[in-house]
Amino acid sequence: MTTRLTAERLALGWREPHGSRANWRARILAYHSIGTPRWGVNDVRPRDFERHLQVAVDDGWTFATPAEVMAEPEKPLLALTFDDGVTSVLENAAPVLRHHGIPATMFVVTGWADGGHPEKHRHVLDWKGVARLQEYGISLGSHSTTHPDFGRIRAADAREELEVSLHRMEQMLGLTVKEFAIPFGQSRNWSDAARTAAAEAGYTTVYAQSVETRPAGTVPRTFITRIDTPRLFRAALAGCYDRWEEWY
Repeated sequence: MTTRLTAERLALGWREPHGSRANWRARILAYHSIGTPRWGVNDVRPRDFERHLQVAVDDGWTFATPAEVMAEPEKPLLALTFDDGVTSVLENAAPVLRHHGIPATMFVVTGWADGGHPEKHRHVLDWKGVARLQEYGISLGSHSTTHPDFGRIRAADAREELEVSLHRMEQMLGLTVKEFAIPFGQSRNWSDAARTAAAEAGYTTVYAQSVETRPAGTVPRTFITRIDTPRLFRAALAGCYDRWEEWY
């Protein structure tokens, strides 16, 4: 998987357009872990994450919230989001983001916060850790209860995943949760039944992990990977991967 992903991203990134930055769209970036090698291609090393931030600043991007990106899509704005509730985001990313005043959002798998991950809390945050993200100023949204592929599960199971996750976050954190990030987040990982269930549960914004190929009615995010050197990171910001989806 890593070999194929690397080859595809290198090939596409080598075609990085050199047009005016003013023509680049505002973007919401999708990260996962920051220093958890077990997360594979979804993991970005802490030093590489800080390099990404510096590249963005050097190139004239401004960090913003997802809402600000959606409100002003023609401006050079970047929003940072993280999926899964991985401990390394709290340990390695949150202090850097707070130091530089950069906003971010974490999408939490509530069943994992409850201890339901196969490795328990070896790599993912418990509720105490999730609450600490709030102390760092990181906004929170749902990433389901058990991280299923919503493109494959029954409508009733999709509804339960969405509703239980929302209510659990409200119970544990006192939050009114309105935002949801689709697990895996690509074209085949969402269904019409899931879209209906999300709206009926009370979610107002559903994020994908793809751009031009995303499911209908979702907000695009640009997936950032472990292999993204400054050149490939710039390629992502320039739209080189907007029609690309992770193979797994």
